[in-house]
Amino acid sequence: MTSSYQSYLHTPSAVLSDGIVIVPLWSVTQMSIEETYSLPQIGGTSRKAAVASHDDTISMTAVLLGAERFAWKLALENLAESSRRGTALQKLTQGAVGGLILVTAATIRTDLAVQSLGITLSAARRDTLDVTLRMAHLPRPGSLAKLLDIASVGVGALTDLLPR
Repeated sequence: MTSSYQSYLHTPSAVLSDGIVIVPLWSVTQMSIEETYSLPQIGGTSRKAAVASHDDTISMTAVLLGAERFAWKLALENLAESSRRGTALQKLTQGAVGGLILVTAATIRTDLAVQSLGITLSAARRDTLDVTLRMAHLPRPGSLAKLLDIASVGVGALTDLLPR
């Protein structure tokens, strides 16, 4: 049996959490953030409402490694289900923040809901599970989402300064 060359004793590429359960996502090989902007109605007023002006979706492929990979798979499936009906974070903050939290070098997002989750097993890499995720960002009205976007720029800059 061949084992994976990847070590999971290092910092994961991304972390997905509901505020209590943390799932490390190793070797994120692809991540895309798609923002779809709403156009104002023709003839509409110039007044602006405090609602999100765009819809975001995040797609990523990653790897679950080692002996714990099936436990992380189960945790990931439970996080996907809880993102639809209410997470621990939502209960802890009395609804101020909800959904899942994604932390990567590129972005920090809260209020995520999983749209699709795919798990692929391969005979060539027996101790890994390939994961594909598609998540929708469903921010609550207010400035917290913008504040986290600004914080993610700082986190990204810090990770660029760390030795590799």
